[in-house]
Amino acid sequence: MRAFEYVTSAVDTFRSQPVRTILTLVSIAIGIVAIVGAGGAASALEQSLSNEITASGAYTLVIQRHPSIITSGEEWRRYMRRRPVTYVQASQYKHRIEESGAQAMLFSSASAMTVRFGNEHTDPDVTLVGSDDGFFPLRNYRIAAGRPLVTDDIVHGRAVAVIGNDVRQDLFPGDTDPIGKEIQIRNQRFTIVGVLEPKGGIFGQSQDNMVVVPIRVFVRAFADEWNYSISIFVQARSAAHLEQVFDESIGILRSIRTIAPGEENDFEIELLASIADQLGSFLRFVGLFGAFCGAIALVAAGVGIMNIMLISVKERTREIGVRKAIGATIRSILMQFLVEAIVLCQVGALGGIALGAALSAALSALAGVDVTVPLSWAIASMLLCMLVGVAFGAYPAWKAARLSPIDALRYE
Repeated sequence: MRAFEYVTSAVDTFRSQPVRTILTLVSIAIGIVAIVGAGGAASALEQSLSNEITASGAYTLVIQRHPSIITSGEEWRRYMRRRPVTYVQASQYKHRIEESGAQAMLFSSASAMTVRFGNEHTDPDVTLVGSDDGFFPLRNYRIAAGRPLVTDDIVHGRAVAVIGNDVRQDLFPGDTDPIGKEIQIRNQRFTIVGVLEPKGGIFGQSQDNMVVVPIRVFVRAFADEWNYSISIFVQARSAAHLEQVFDESIGILRSIRTIAPGEENDFEIELLASIADQLGSFLRFVGLFGAFCGAIALVAAGVGIMNIMLISVKERTREIGVRKAIGATIRSILMQFLVEAIVLCQVGALGGIALGAALSAALSALAGVDVTVPLSWAIASMLLCMLVGVAFGAYPAWKAARLSPIDALRYE
C-alpha cells in the first residue's frame, strides 16, 4: 500500500468506530492544550514583562526595604524587621542622586480604594499611587487630557490627582470632562488635573484602574511617614552611568540611614532588568511544568491508543488474514497499523492546538495580555504526538503483522 492508501485506510477505520475514536481524540487534545496553553501563556507573560521593562527604561534601579522576589515566609519576616525607608530619607536620597545626573522617582501605593464623585463611586479595587513628577516618564504613562503632576504640586503638597481611564469611565460616563472636578478618597478630596492614556492590563491586572496623587499628600493622609516604607526608582543616563549610580546609591543610603561601617545594608538595590530576568525564569519554569503535565496526559492517552489498536487488531483478524493470503507483506501490515496510530495522534494534536488557540484568545481578552500559540510549541506538540503514536502503536502493529494467515482466516 502507498502512503496515501495507508492514510485513507486509517480514516475509514476511524469512521467505522466514531465513539472510540472521538474519546481517544479528546484525551490527546487535552494533553496538547496543556502543553500549548502553558507555553503560550508563559511566553506571552514573559514578552509582556519584557515590553514593560523596556518601556520603563533598561537602566533603571529599584530601591526598597526588601527584595522584589521573596521565596519564603522566613525571608519575609526577616526583611520586614528592617527599618522602613521613610519619606524624609527618600527625599534626601533623591536630591543627592540627581546631582549626579540620574533621575529619581519616589513611589508608594495603597490598594482596595473606593473613589467617589457625587453619587457615583468605583468598586473598592482602585490603586492609589503616591508619587512625584518623575512617575509618568519613568513608568511610561502619558496624559490623554489635562496635565501630569508637576514639581509645585509635590513641593506644596497640593490636593490634586491624575486619574486612570478606568476611573474616568466609572465616575464620568459619556463625554463628561473630568478636569477640575473634585473626587473623594476616604476623607480626602482631590481636584482632577489630568487623565492618563489607557495602557491595558498586565498579568491580568488593569494598569488604568488607578489614581496618582503627590507623594507628600499620600504619606500625610494615607500612611504613617515613619512606619511606611517608600520605594525609589532611579534611571541612569546609560549603561556606563548605571554602575556609578549603583555605587553612589549604596553610599548615599548608608549615610542617610546611619549604617555603621561593617554592618550589612538594611535596604535592597536591584536592577529592574534583573527583576525581569528572575520573573522570566520563573515563568519559563511554569511553562515547562505545564508542558510536563501535558506530556503525562499524552502518555495516558497513548495507553488508550494502544488499547484501542489492540481491540482493532482483534476485530480485524480475518481482514488481516485475507490481506496476507493475497500477498500482503509483514511490512505493509505493520505500516498500516502504525499509520493509523500516527494519524489518530496527529488529528488529536491539531484539535488540541485549535482549542489551545481559542483558549489563548479568551485569555487575551480576560487578562489583557496578547497570548498567542508559539509556533515552536505547536511543532513540538505535533512531533511529540507522532512519537506517542509510534511508541504506543508499535506493539499492536507488530502483533497484527505477525499473525499467521491460516489462523487469522479461521478466526471467528
